[in-house]
Amino acid sequence: MNDGCVYVNPDGILFLNGDFEVPMKLKVVFQKARDYIRYDLKEIAFPSSLPDPPHIKKRRKLTWIERYYVIREACRLYAASWVRDIGPELRPNDYKQAEEDKDNQDGGGHENKRKEPSTLEDLAVAARGGMETLRPALQRLYMTRTSAYTDALKSFIEGYQEGIQNVMEKNIERESEKDGKDSEKPT
Repeated sequence: MNDGCVYVNPDGILFLNGDFEVPMKLKVVFQKARDYIRYDLKEIAFPSSLPDPPHIKKRRKLTWIERYYVIREACRLYAASWVRDIGPELRPNDYKQAEEDKDNQDGGGHENKRKEPSTLEDLAVAARGGMETLRPALQRLYMTRTSAYTDALKSFIEGYQEGIQNVMEKNIERESEKDGKDSEKPT
């Protein structure tokens, strides 16, 4: 009975006859479950986003080595962000080496130079002291930010007004040239 035909057993269950026999109903159920898990459940759990617009060029997939380097660099930068003295480019080791080199070039010895505390350090010390010390520190912070914003806004307005004046002067020059050309033409 190894001819690849479909047979019905006395219980009424269909069987495929081949190398192994699997009831047809069970096979269909397994196929439906597999398709559901493979396609539908994946879409329900992790819905796909809208497709990219046509003008967007797709990036190539990273190789495993490139992925490793990206993850390694991200972990290094994350670890560097927890360092209290973060350098200008989030590279504390390079930042400290540059400072040591500069100190060695200047005097050769380590001098205790007292720096003014940063705003973050100032707030941290004030927060430890409680609300009485935190309120003045926050007021200083807000006042400095407010003065920075007002200075930036004033400089923007001045620049904007200068730009408008330049455009108006160019329009007046064009009109005067146009009037001069019109007066030269005989009518």
